[in-house]
Amino acid sequence: MNLKEEVYKHCLAIINNKISLLQLTLNDLRNSAANETKSTAGDKHETALAMLQIEQENTGRQLQEALQQKLHLERIQIELKTTNVVNGSLVKTDKGVLFICCAIGRFSVNEISIIAISPQSPLGSKLLGLQVNNTVEMNKIIYTIEEIN
Repeated sequence: MNLKEEVYKHCLAIINNKISLLQLTLNDLRNSAANETKSTAGDKHETALAMLQIEQENTGRQLQEALQQKLHLERIQIELKTTNVVNGSLVKTDKGVLFICCAIGRFSVNEISIIAISPQSPLGSKLLGLQVNNTVEMNKIIYTIEEIN
C-alpha cells in the first residue's frame, strides 16, 4: 500500500471515529432528555431540558458535518494520477505534506507528518490546479510543490 492510500484510510478512520463518538453523545443526550421529562422540578426542569435540546442541536449539526466530510472523502478517486493538484491529491511541498480532501488537520502516517486540508480552504484553493515546481504564497509563506500523488 502506498503512502496516499494509507493517508486516505487514516482520514477515513478519523472521520468514522468522530461519527461514532457524536452518535453516542447524541444518544446519551436523548436519554438524558427522556429522563429529564420525568422530573418535576419546575423552572430548573425547564432550564435543564432547554440546555439538553441546545446540546442535541449542536451535536446533531456536528454529526451532519462529519457525515458530509465522509461523503466528500468517499468520492475521492484515490488511484487517480494527475499532474495537477486536485481534490484527493497528496502534495509534497518544501514546507510539508498536504492531503487535499477535507479539514481534518495534522496527523502522522509512517512517521510522516501530514496535514489534511479542504480544497475550499485558503491554501487548498490556491493549490488546486498547480503543478510540480509551482509556488503559492499564503500568510507570507511560500510553498513550492515538489511532488503530487
